[in-house]
Amino acid sequence: MNLKDSIPAVDQKSPLSNLDEWEDDVVRRYPDPSKINADKDEEAFRDYNATEKDSVREFYRLNHRYQTFDFVLEHKKKFLSFSKDKMPIWDAFTFLNKLVDDSDPDTDLDQMQHLLQTSEAIRNDGHPDWMVLVGLIHDMGKVLCLFGEPQWAVVGDTFPVGCAFSDKIVFPEFFKDNPDIHDSRYNTKYGIYSPNCGLDNVHMSWGHDEYVYHMMKDFIPEPGLYMLRYHSFYSQHRENAYDHLMNDHDRDMFKWVNLFNPYDLYSKNPNQKSWEELKPYYENLVAKYLPQTLSF
Repeated sequence: MNLKDSIPAVDQKSPLSNLDEWEDDVVRRYPDPSKINADKDEEAFRDYNATEKDSVREFYRLNHRYQTFDFVLEHKKKFLSFSKDKMPIWDAFTFLNKLVDDSDPDTDLDQMQHLLQTSEAIRNDGHPDWMVLVGLIHDMGKVLCLFGEPQWAVVGDTFPVGCAFSDKIVFPEFFKDNPDIHDSRYNTKYGIYSPNCGLDNVHMSWGHDEYVYHMMKDFIPEPGLYMLRYHSFYSQHRENAYDHLMNDHDRDMFKWVNLFNPYDLYSKNPNQKSWEELKPYYENLVAKYLPQTLSF
């Protein structure tokens, strides 16, 4: 039976008003250290249970219930053949902009503008041009929503499946409804893995990070691929919850993930240059690294 068919229709709903609501919640959970008031305990900023929106709690309830090992394998098989569509990257950005929620009063920025804010902040700080490209494309995997995927299978904090879920993952109590916690193959510290096996041998929960990583793995330098694949893996790069699965190469590469993370979360700029001004630079950048047509 198809796993999607086994998920009740009521749980296919979209509790978030828009995908940016999840990212706003992450910023609240992990505020920019430079913005934390010196006279306030940092732990007070991370008490997300006290004020969490019902929509965000519902999002995580669904995510933690249905992100099973079998679900991940099925979705890798379903989407990593990249047989849904083919288009130039610029058409893909137009496609992605369909995710803008016209009913949201808090933002009039389309997805392209959000990505440009990240990539421009990276460029302005003088980082390598491939990292600028990562900033531009890091959320491109959200097109999964436009292929019919529910929000909880597109965005959200990512984490390994096939082993015990860490209590450092946001709302760990919602994993009680995930069938993998009752499966002896998956509910131990290492599960199907071995100590320090390396993250390349670990299956991560399914979403836009994993999708765009596989899409770009033949085109982007390895540090950039780590940024794409693990930029939502907050239980590790903020809480060090999965050191037991990482090897020395992972730890070295996570320096790049940690470098990228502030640009992803804290680089919103209301005075962003117009696309017409930026277009020549980004057209040349994309042509340098990516083929004319991408498969989705």
